[in-house]
Amino acid sequence: MSGSTASAEANQLYTILGGGSGFGAAIARRFGEEGAKVVVADINIEGGEKVAAQNPANLVFQHTDVTQADAWRTVVDVAFSKFGRLDILVNNAGTTYRNKPTVEVTEDEWERVFKVNVKSIYLAGTVVIPRLIEQGSGGSVINISSTGASRPRPGLVWYNASKGAVTNATKGLAAEYGPQNIRVNSVAPLLSGTGLFSMFTGMEDTPENRAKFIGNVPLGRLTEADDIANMCLYLASDEGRFINGTEMVVDGGKCI
Repeated sequence: MSGSTASAEANQLYTILGGGSGFGAAIARRFGEEGAKVVVADINIEGGEKVAAQNPANLVFQHTDVTQADAWRTVVDVAFSKFGRLDILVNNAGTTYRNKPTVEVTEDEWERVFKVNVKSIYLAGTVVIPRLIEQGSGGSVINISSTGASRPRPGLVWYNASKGAVTNATKGLAAEYGPQNIRVNSVAPLLSGTGLFSMFTGMEDTPENRAKFIGNVPLGRLTEADDIANMCLYLASDEGRFINGTEMVVDGGKCI
């Protein structure tokens, strides 16, 4: 993205995110490439350390359970102690259950989806936003949602509902904290090829089933992790400074 590196370095952008694998790992790497200092916060120790090791000058790992308030306070303290400030938050942590009839979803599955996908956003807001306000220079909060938030389909009703909550909360936070120059946006990816095809579709991950799914995508492929990383970089950068409360759909035209 033209000018991105200059923007990141000039404004000393520092970011904190769930980034041990998939979209989060790509986002962490992309921000690090642009010169941002990144706290890779993830419950997956092995994955998070592996990502941070790819760019030790800019990426540090912090073991974090995003469903726990104390863990959020710790990781924010790490960002300030190591880098002196915090300007960007990417809420990427998420989970689902295997696509199946909704009446078969267990209470434990339902609770886990809402704790990881929604409670984490609540905790992030209550811990991070006050620090951004205190810092006085605004910030950019980016929540990873899903195309299922606006186009829910059978079999993942409660996952889609959790992502609908993320999208709705994003807009409310954007309206509430925009006057403090804190921008809050969401990114809604289509299904990616990161090993969760069967979980999300309920079909075996075969070339035939992938071809069937991709046949409904005008651009003819699944979402790639770098597609999401590049969108997050834009929303965090000066180029996106007037984007607030928006859901950025990254789906190759699937939801047209």
